[in-house]
Amino acid sequence: MTTSPSRSWLPLGVYLGVAFGLSWLSALPLWLSGKGLDHPAFGTIALCMMLTPAIAALVTVFAIERPQHPAESLGLVPLRPAGRFLGFLGLGLATPITLVFAALIAGSILGVYPADFVTFSAFRDLLTTQTGEQLSMPIGALVALQFVNVVVGSILNLLPALGEELGWRGWLLPHLLRFGTVPAIVISGVVWGLWHAPLILLGYNYPTAPGWLGLAMMMGMCTLMGGVLAWLRIRSRSVWPAALAHGALNASVGLSVVFAQSGESFDTVHATILGWSGWILPAILVIVLVATKQFQWPARSTVKRRSFL
Repeated sequence: MTTSPSRSWLPLGVYLGVAFGLSWLSALPLWLSGKGLDHPAFGTIALCMMLTPAIAALVTVFAIERPQHPAESLGLVPLRPAGRFLGFLGLGLATPITLVFAALIAGSILGVYPADFVTFSAFRDLLTTQTGEQLSMPIGALVALQFVNVVVGSILNLLPALGEELGWRGWLLPHLLRFGTVPAIVISGVVWGLWHAPLILLGYNYPTAPGWLGLAMMMGMCTLMGGVLAWLRIRSRSVWPAALAHGALNASVGLSVVFAQSGESFDTVHATILGWSGWILPAILVIVLVATKQFQWPARSTVKRRSFL
């Protein structure tokens, strides 16, 4: 029996409706209070927003699609072959951190990010201001510790990031691949960026930009970084490497403060992984991955269908 066209579009409509509806509902206190991002419960509200794509995916899977193996359809399993899975977890951790740091180098070269990779003056000033004392450790050691903190933060961010990735790469991306690899990456990236609208329109991530520009920039960043996450999802057949990568991305964005020059400012429209200068290397990476056909599911012979370990 064939599925009618309207029926085949139903899961997509339900997923998008629930994900976007719940995101705006979660952010409503920020808008109604008039406090915006200064709302005292902002952190809790943002965390609730991160869970809405997962809720949308679960509603769609269990209420509409009802597959025989729902965990597999969401990318929660399989976790084998173990070596391959662990390898992509490693890539999920290392790749975003590398791209975030490389974005700072690119911004420095292009003159939009005032970097200090030698004395770390802005970071030194921040620490002395916070403690009111001279540094107890060499500044280089403190900078190295920030990368340790990023790794720890990436792991701690894994479950909140899964709240998004279970929806975006776990459910949505595979359902868009019927349109082709590049359209699936672009559409899922644009949708991911638009989903941030309740916060972006309040100045989140792009405080100096008008709302329309901030939202456009967010869609651009999400499309390119979403391409990297899509590669991790497809090649590993699992949502976990993408979730870890999402957590690593969130944890490493603060590195822009560590490597900045004291007394200088920068605009995220132009600098860091959020700005256009930071998109150059992710764009090159995604283009290379597309050109080398890295967005193809691995052969079934290398992944047993129902390996739950």
